[in-house]
Amino acid sequence: MSATELSIEDALELIARGTEEIIKVEELEKKLKSGRKLRVKAGFDPTAPDLHVGHTVLINKLKVFQDLGHEVIFLIGDFTGMIGDPTGKNVTRKPLTREDVAENAKTYQEQIFKILDPEKTTVAFNSSWMDAMSSQDMIKLAASYTVARMLERDDFEKRYKSGQPIAIHEFLYPLVQGYDSVALKADVELGGTDQKFNLLVGRHLQQQAGQEPQVVITLPLLEGLDGVQKMSKSLGNYIGIDEAPGEIFGKVMSISDELMWRYFDLLSFRPTAELDGLKQQVAEGRNPRDVKFELAQELIERFHDKAAADAALQGFLQQFQKGAIPDDIPEVTLTTEDGAMGIAHVLKNAGLCASTSEAMRMIKQGAVKLDGEKITDPKTQLPAGTEGVLQVGKRKFARIQLQ
Repeated sequence: MSATELSIEDALELIARGTEEIIKVEELEKKLKSGRKLRVKAGFDPTAPDLHVGHTVLINKLKVFQDLGHEVIFLIGDFTGMIGDPTGKNVTRKPLTREDVAENAKTYQEQIFKILDPEKTTVAFNSSWMDAMSSQDMIKLAASYTVARMLERDDFEKRYKSGQPIAIHEFLYPLVQGYDSVALKADVELGGTDQKFNLLVGRHLQQQAGQEPQVVITLPLLEGLDGVQKMSKSLGNYIGIDEAPGEIFGKVMSISDELMWRYFDLLSFRPTAELDGLKQQVAEGRNPRDVKFELAQELIERFHDKAAADAALQGFLQQFQKGAIPDDIPEVTLTTEDGAMGIAHVLKNAGLCASTSEAMRMIKQGAVKLDGEKITDPKTQLPAGTEGVLQVGKRKFARIQLQ
């Protein structure tokens, strides 16, 4: 049975998978039962030149709607990007220039079609209608929401109470995002949990404009490779969808076994029953590493192709499972003082750790090896004349020589 032939109940189950909240489920059910093609929108501000897999949580859900036969609108917030989204920020965010936004938007359009069908996707820019607004129109839009309601938003409220400045233009961001839904006559809008306030503004403005309010669907924010903070390029804990297959594979293999299931739930297109089966296999003794292989291959096949996914697996097995050392590792010569250097300083000076404290933490975790032998004592001193391959974790190597 194709996705377009599913019952309303099955379609709802497919849409609801991995979501945080649907406002309101009964409205979504009514819209689906109408039999008409729904207009489903998700907006992305082009604040960085590349998309990472955290962004694809929303894009994957757009694909679900697309497979169900609905109209998908990938909205590039080139206008809102120049305002600067204040969501989750404790300081005013620096807006981007129009040139920055245009360049980033270009790469977004190239990358989204690794997932979405270009023949069935409408790419829209909110500058199309916002640039045409007069100052009178903008004042009228600003009059549609009160300051008191704006200050109910969590990040605004915290900044107001702590005395952090809030610029007037930041109040415009949720209004413009909400107006996008009016301009597009959206039936459904998707967003991360941090966007809930803005999405609800869209419902409010649509009602004021005499439109049927959109259904709001929020999705969880994907944790980065560290398993703690939201995936972000600025934090360096991301998997870019345009990265090389081997890089994607290595990054997936670096996540914890527990985080792997979170990635499966939010990024995989495999049926829920299959994922339950994988969890059962691990519970019965299957190595989680082998299941992680499947996740890495699924992502690489989506963003590249099957041949690249297979090659990345073989490359990983050769390099790491069989103990092989990469050919292109850096060679570092370090000068000791008093004829020796502490291992933590060696790791930092060789560029394998950002600081000596990080180096000591990696040693305690058993992640440091010299010529394949694990170093477990953070106080280890390496004498002048030491030569060998120093390794941190699975993917960082340097050939060192101490003199």
